[in-house]
Amino acid sequence: MDNYLLEELLNIDDKITESELGLLGQFLKELPEKALNLGIRVVLAILALLLGLQIIRVIRKIVERALARTDADKGVSQFLDSLIKIGLTAFLLLMIAVSFGLDAASVMAMLGSVGVAFALALQGSLSNCAGGVLILLLKPFVVGDYIIEGNKGQEGTVTEIQLFYTKLRTADDMIITLPNGSLANNNITNYSTVETRRMDAEVGVSYEADLKKAKEVLLSVLEEEGRVLSDKDRKVFVKELADSAVILGIRCWFLNEDYWDGRAAVLEKSKLALDDNSISIPYPQLDVHMEHRE
Repeated sequence: MDNYLLEELLNIDDKITESELGLLGQFLKELPEKALNLGIRVVLAILALLLGLQIIRVIRKIVERALARTDADKGVSQFLDSLIKIGLTAFLLLMIAVSFGLDAASVMAMLGSVGVAFALALQGSLSNCAGGVLILLLKPFVVGDYIIEGNKGQEGTVTEIQLFYTKLRTADDMIITLPNGSLANNNITNYSTVETRRMDAEVGVSYEADLKKAKEVLLSVLEEEGRVLSDKDRKVFVKELADSAVILGIRCWFLNEDYWDGRAAVLEKSKLALDDNSISIPYPQLDVHMEHRE
């Protein structure tokens, strides 16, 4: 069979030398064995990848349980989980590449060069990572806090602090994903650092209304609303003399968890109480006087 193959090859191209034919024959002879070895290595690499991913999951769970026993901040746990997942997965892929004959030093040098290129191309992502570290160290907020960021006024309850992004859940149950770099470099209003929150609202009453009575009615609303804190100031005061109404300011305090429901209740009861006492809430209007000339 080998002699027949050699004759056919010689007939196709007379320029092929005997040494080249010997190399080709050797290659064809070793091809099945090399293909088998390569197939075995690919199968072993796949098994190593699957096993390694399972081990990474186990390590992540062990770290998570260890942090839970130490009462570590939830944001720190989420950040470390992301870091462990990315780092160990990269290490696993590197080991699989080395098993295919790649030199570890060469791979590390190549990764270093690629890393520099990525660092230049992904400066924003690196800024987000650094911002995540600052957030976890300085703790301007933690998971569970209600915050408003100063860039675009996005607000919500912090649900996750990840390696690059922080997630907020809004009052209407939407998820907002914000980059950590932006959060670390902007003003953050945190409403959860203290237990209470002040409500400031405005109600306009007519100029013809009894101002003292209107203030008494609104104060009675604050006194009757059970969620308004009794040990904090409750005030109703004239805030502004507007074009079409006297603007009364309403100020009181709630616990953080009662703020939105309490605010809604106070505003609704204020409107009903003013109606019951025949105190009108005017709306902007324009009086037009027409003069008839003959």
